[in-house]
Amino acid sequence: MIGALRQFASFGWPSRMLMVNQFGINLGFYMLMPYLAGYLAGPLGLAAWAVGLVLGVRNFSQQGMFIIGGTLADRLGYKPLIVAGCLLRTAGFALLIFADSLPAVLIASAATGFAGALFNPAVRAYLAADSGPRRVEAFALFNVFYQAGILAGPLAGLALMMLDFRIAAAVAAAVFALLTVAQLFALPQHSAETPIEKTAVLDDWRTVVANRSFLWFAAAMIGSYVLSFQVYLALPLHAAALAPHHESLLVAAVFVVSGLIAVGGQMRITRWFAARWGAGRSLTIGMLILAVSFAPLFAIPNSSRLGSIAAIAALLLSAGLLAVGSAAVFPFEMDTIVSLAGNRLVATHYGF
Repeated sequence: MIGALRQFASFGWPSRMLMVNQFGINLGFYMLMPYLAGYLAGPLGLAAWAVGLVLGVRNFSQQGMFIIGGTLADRLGYKPLIVAGCLLRTAGFALLIFADSLPAVLIASAATGFAGALFNPAVRAYLAADSGPRRVEAFALFNVFYQAGILAGPLAGLALMMLDFRIAAAVAAAVFALLTVAQLFALPQHSAETPIEKTAVLDDWRTVVANRSFLWFAAAMIGSYVLSFQVYLALPLHAAALAPHHESLLVAAVFVVSGLIAVGGQMRITRWFAARWGAGRSLTIGMLILAVSFAPLFAIPNSSRLGSIAAIAALLLSAGLLAVGSAAVFPFEMDTIVSLAGNRLVATHYGF
């Protein structure tokens, strides 16, 4: 950890600011979002279909709109989109404090989702431009802050939820309000490193689509994202099947194992992979680790064969392998995207 702090200090102010900013983004987001469905179905009394609609709108507003955020970042500069995204998420979480009807909750969810679409590509493009030849190292350290926020957010949210969901929403809104002010006054302006010609938006998108190497790479990375996401989907479901009476404890253990490996091991994993295999082979081997991470669950699918302890150990081993594979892939993936983009329309490529 001391080595990671030294590496953090060796980067310029903008990169350090973006890393801390990402911790704050995930802290504020994950202190609220894991508990949103329960609040909607419980105290707010929404039907199951309405809860699904709210969550679907939030996901689409973010995941489906990254290309919009990336395009705007390349045209307007990275800082304005980062500030706008933080401000919009502040408003979205603030609205959740008072929202007591489906339309209001839908607006708040759409705002929080689209906010992520605005700042995510811009943050990555800014960090790539500011870190220059140290991109892999920068994104590895960025992921440490990213995962630390994911680890700390739900714990903070759990404590706040003991008081009230609206208090958790207010604290989350306050976190993003502070981030908005910090980015507005402390983050230097930084546009695309290579100025782009004034072209139509559709022409920019055609440029990305015409980049065959990038498209093949993006298609390959879909599998990586699907596998990495299973720590939030398949593994919690498996934990519930293994220990229905201790589901929450086992799911928490899965997240703790994943988070601790990412936070404590990211820099070592990146250095080891870079020294041994380089960027291209590291990506391939990282994805292979993701692919085989479910082997322990196939070997010990339940407690009937070798007992509960072995089945739980297999689950935690799968979580650990997923964390190692994700840590191996992420920094090299972010670096490869910049290379494939030719350092042009970088945020648009990140948002694609």
